[in-house]
Amino acid sequence: MTTEPNSDKFRRNAQGHLVPIDKIKDIDRLRDDLVLSLIKRVNKLHENMREFKAEVASEIDAFLELSASEYDTAYGGKKGNVTLRSFDGRYMVKRNIADREVFDERLQVAKELIDQCLHEWTADSRSEVQALVEHAFQTDKEGKVSLSRVLQLRQVNITDEKWQKAMHAIADARQVIGSAKHLNFYEREGEDGPYRHIPLDIAKL
Repeated sequence: MTTEPNSDKFRRNAQGHLVPIDKIKDIDRLRDDLVLSLIKRVNKLHENMREFKAEVASEIDAFLELSASEYDTAYGGKKGNVTLRSFDGRYMVKRNIADREVFDERLQVAKELIDQCLHEWTADSRSEVQALVEHAFQTDKEGKVSLSRVLQLRQVNITDEKWQKAMHAIADARQVIGSAKHLNFYEREGEDGPYRHIPLDIAKL
C-alpha cells in the first residue's frame, strides 16, 4: 500500500510525477491551492445538497401520508407529481417524478426497416422524411439517441407496411429503467404576480 508524499515538500503534476515544492513557481502553487480549496468546498456543498434533496423528498412523502390519513386511506401517488403551496400563496414547492427511458437493441431493427423504406422511396424524393429520420437518429456526445426525436417519427402519417413495422419496433424498444425525482421551489412576485423559480443551479444564481 502506497501513501501520498508530504504535500509540503512535493506535489504531483498532471503527468503523475512528483515535483519538489521549491521547483514549482509561486503562481502555479497558489493556483493549485485555490483550485483544491474550491473543490473541497464544492464537494461539501454537493453532499449537503444531496442530503437536502433526500430530506425534502422524505418530508413531502410524510406530509402526503398525513394528508391522506384524514380520509382513512394511504397515499398511493408516490410516483406522481405534487404541488404544495404556502398558506399565503407566496411560496410553492413542486415534486415531479419522470421515468428514465432508453431504447434497447430493437431500435436498430427499426432503423434498418426505415432505411429500407427510404431506399424504396428514393424515386418519390421524400426528402423531408429522410431529413427527419436522419435528425431523429443523430447521437449526442455520449453516443445516445434522443428519445423524443425518435418518438416523433411515430407521428408521421405513413401507412406503408414496412414503415408501420418500424414504428412498432420503436414502441417495443422503449424501456423504462428507473425514475428521476425533481424538486423545484418558487416564490411569487407580488401578491398576484407570477411565480419565480428559485434556482439551486449555481450557474443560474
